[in-house]
This record gives sequence, structure tokens and C-alpha cells, in this order.
Amino acid sequence: MSPIRILLADDNDEILAEVRELLEKEFEIIGTVTNGQDAVEAVRHFNPDVVVLDIAMPVLGGIEASERIRKINAHTKILFLTIQEANEYISRAFSVGASGYVTKRRLLSDLAHGIREVAEGRTFLSPSLRG
Repeated sequence: MSPIRILLADDNDEILAEVRELLEKEFEIIGTVTNGQDAVEAVRHFNPDVVVLDIAMPVLGGIEASERIRKINAHTKILFLTIQEANEYISRAFSVGASGYVTKRRLLSDLAHGIREVAEGRTFLSPSLRG
């Protein structure tokens, strides 16, 4: 079975490097981008299995990027990786087509598991966020 193909989108280079290092042993990282518009274009060109998106990014935020990704590619799963923990962000993320939501403070414990879950067609929410 081929590895899950991942696109990473975050405007923080340190986070991108940390996430890449964490995931590259198990997953195929097909690219990294630093804004939502580039994420949309990368999904269009590379057709990843999962895109890991931050919410707060320049040019086009993650929520808006998610809406556009859904319109151009129904196959790619969307998982948000963000510092935002408020219910309004979580609800909005799932309403625009996300399959997963992981907080950055739970990056090490939740991200790889969340990616596997959404790639299998399930939803994932960091356990720390469950009411």
C-alpha cells in the first residue's frame, strides 16, 4: 500500500519544518506552502490525499482555502492544524468541508493519528477539544 500523500500549509516555517520531520517517516510529504492561495493551487496540481491547513494564513486564510479546495477537489481530505481552540473555529472548519481538526499544542500526540483517520474517510477532533 502506498503512503498517504500530504500537502502542508502553514505560514510559520518552523511549524512546517517540525511537522515535516514528524510525518515524513510514515507519510509522503508532496509539498509545503505558506498561504491559502498556494494551498489551493497545490491541491489542484498535485491532488494530495490530505491537506493539513492552518486557519490563520496570509493571502487566503485556511477556512477560505478549504472552501475553494472542496469546489475543485472532492477527493482530498482537509485537516486543520491550528492554535485556535474555540468552538466557533471548530464548527466553521467542519462546515466548510474539513474532516479533521488538531490543535498545535497536541501536534505530537494527535496529528499522525488524525491524518490516518481522515484518509480512511473518518472524522477526527483532538481529544482535548471534545466537550
